[in-house]
Amino acid sequence: MRGPGDGADLVLAVDCSTTATKAVAFDAAGHAVASGRSPIATHRGAAGLPGAHEQHAADWWSATCAAVRAVVAQVAPSRIASVTVTHQRETFVCLDGVEELRPAILWLDSRARREVEELGSPRVHEVSGRPPDTTPSLYKIAWLARHEPAVLQRAARIGDVGAYLTLRLTDAWASSWASADSTGLMDMRTLDWSPELCDLAGVRVEQLPACVRPGDVVGEVTAAAATATGLRPGTRVVAGGGDGQCAAIGAGAVAPGTLYLNVGTALVCGSVRPEYRWDRSYRTVASAGGSGYLLEAFLSSGTYLVTWFCDTFGPFGATGVDLAPEELLEVAASKLPAGAGGLLALPYWNGAQTPHWDAAARGAVVGWTGGHTRAHLYRALLEGIAFEAKALVEGVAAAVDAPPATWLVTGGGSRSGLWAQVLADVSGHPMDLCAEPETTALGAGMIGATAARFHPDLTTAAAAMGRRGRTVLPEPAAVETYAELGAVHAGLYRALRPAMAVLSTYSP
Repeated sequence: MRGPGDGADLVLAVDCSTTATKAVAFDAAGHAVASGRSPIATHRGAAGLPGAHEQHAADWWSATCAAVRAVVAQVAPSRIASVTVTHQRETFVCLDGVEELRPAILWLDSRARREVEELGSPRVHEVSGRPPDTTPSLYKIAWLARHEPAVLQRAARIGDVGAYLTLRLTDAWASSWASADSTGLMDMRTLDWSPELCDLAGVRVEQLPACVRPGDVVGEVTAAAATATGLRPGTRVVAGGGDGQCAAIGAGAVAPGTLYLNVGTALVCGSVRPEYRWDRSYRTVASAGGSGYLLEAFLSSGTYLVTWFCDTFGPFGATGVDLAPEELLEVAASKLPAGAGGLLALPYWNGAQTPHWDAAARGAVVGWTGGHTRAHLYRALLEGIAFEAKALVEGVAAAVDAPPATWLVTGGGSRSGLWAQVLADVSGHPMDLCAEPETTALGAGMIGATAARFHPDLTTAAAAMGRRGRTVLPEPAAVETYAELGAVHAGLYRALRPAMAVLSTYSP
């Protein structure tokens, strides 16, 4: 592969997330030299289906092309040694050639509750590493087999976002096992497709992409892809991993004994283990480092919930200040004391994942009085997610027998000064914030830099390219307040679960 000696001194990371594709060019020291971003639209409630979330795969490609073109407008394509893709996990598309047969179904789509109830079992969990939940592709593919069987029969290819973008870039139908595992169709012990799970979902193994090791070269940018993106034809494309796995690497969690928290669209925490294990207190995914596993706990309402709140209840019209709705709300919420005036929020807007795995769970806010304002509710949502984060981290720490002294925190939510402080106060632990805002892309860049031989191995790449930002320390008075409220918060789900089960049948 071309390296620094022949003028290629950068690696390109492409992060195709739920809301946008971001492309970032990194140098060997982990500095972001150029970047581009292009949004992706999500379509909710497709065909009147409650919980449906879909996107067009062609939009992933057009957004990727636009983001990469923005990068190569800033740096010469000849400087880019490799391209590595990271992406939203559990999302999948059915293709005829490179054309979608229907819109892609997203990771947060919850239409397959019936299939989870019928097919979810300890055996599926043991093989796939994932407790029964609407998130893995397996159950939504089974939903297609029941409701749209012609789509599965016609599909020449069924794959994750990484497989699709690799196909468009290189013509190769392949996926890293740290990407393909998100489908829930892999045997996590062998890191290859499970005929047993494929039969259960109703897919044929030959429809699925070839599984390769993260960090392997899967192909080269074709002439057609070069025309679309502005990249140099022949640029090597390196197998990456899902956004959670790459975020862990970017945050520095590349070896056992470290634990990270990603406050992104979803809330995800995890820790690396060398051996395979499975339990309901986490889900087990393949490490993007090429060996070992990442034990993850997650909640699908992270910054998703903040975006929903701002879009639905944020400040409207002219405000007289040059601030976004979330910035205005943060200023107002920062003036309120810990506890949001006695409001407590269960942030289950997209169901509850770790450790409840309850697709019927719904969001709840309790403690309302006439004195509460929009700012109180905004703060209560941030605090509710922080209570969940504390429970997730403690669950994973117990599983790996490694209570963290500090948390390695990344993701868009970590750039909120208020939210970072709330996380420290709720947990009672210091928050070590990652300096690079695009940590997921940085993790993919570290994989690419290792493949390009900028660094001899991933551990060296992580040490050279990763940097810590500021540390947020907990405030003792707030810690005491949150300890009292946390005990109340911990009992809310159990108390409200019967009502949630009924209300979920009326969901839009």
